Amino acid sequence: MGVKGFVEGGVASIVAGCSTHPLDLIKVRMQLQGETHVPSPAVQTLRPALAFHTTSSAIHMPPPPPPAAARVGPIATGIRIFQTEGVAALFSGVSATILRQTLYSTTRMGLYDILKQKWTHKETNTMPLSRKIAAGLIAGAIGATVGNPADVAMVRMQADGRLPLSQRRNYTSVVDAITRMAKQEGVTSLWRGSSLTVNRAMLVTASQLASYDQIKEMILENGLMKDGLGTHVAASFSAGFVAAVATNPVDVIKTRVMNMKVEPGQKPPYAGALDCAIKTVKAEGPMALYKGFIPTISRQGPFTVVLFVTLEQVRKLLKDF
Repeated sequence: MGVKGFVEGGVASIVAGCSTHPLDLIKVRMQLQGETHVPSPAVQTLRPALAFHTTSSAIHMPPPPPPAAARVGPIATGIRIFQTEGVAALFSGVSATILRQTLYSTTRMGLYDILKQKWTHKETNTMPLSRKIAAGLIAGAIGATVGNPADVAMVRMQADGRLPLSQRRNYTSVVDAITRMAKQEGVTSLWRGSSLTVNRAMLVTASQLASYDQIKEMILENGLMKDGLGTHVAASFSAGFVAAVATNPVDVIKTRVMNMKVEPGQKPPYAGALDCAIKTVKAEGPMALYKGFIPTISRQGPFTVVLFVTLEQVRKLLKDF
């Protein structure tokens, strides 16, 4: 397969990523619902109406806690984004998506194909499920390490619209986001949440690619359908569901860690992935780890279908090269 496999996987991933970007943005916004780490308003200073003009008469009172924001579903979230930010906001961070797919997905798809070729039994032309999973874990880990800067930029650009105007980062592009993060927060900020990104990518690649191959083989072996578009769609959508179930908790924590705003000289909202998970569960309950699951599966299903259908078409186009 060589370089050709990387090109085919990269093109298919970019097409799939761009076409499902609005669903991914809605998922990120939903995953950030209910975060308790919001900037505190300034302390209010009150004076009694008949107080003398002395410095001691001021009464400092903390503001009342803000009311809990109502949690809304994916359709309502999408409508709210459209009404308050415009239709273009649904594609906020799409440049980061393109870069992320170019780095992350191109690497994982190409490496998975290489490992699949090496580990497939030559005589029977079969590959055990355990080896498929292992190939996915390895390919996902390497791809995520390469693509993490674009992943951080994408999350921030997608989440920016939910912040007050005075607190928005207002990145103009993925290049601007990465450059400013490196200058303002240090180069290491580009790999913030990288352990989560790697873990998620390993789970996604292993569950998505391995289950696609396995389900497709089962459909063909049992004669349920012929090898064609119907089989590809059924196998890829099933693989997308498996990937969504396996990765949603890690994805929620990853989104929150990457999106947190660290002010100079102040303690960050989360000390790390485990701290974020504990605080999230304590404040919002264990099901908070499955926030955004509906848009996740709504995105993973179409993404995986578009990914593999496009991949097959690209392979046909490049078969003579």
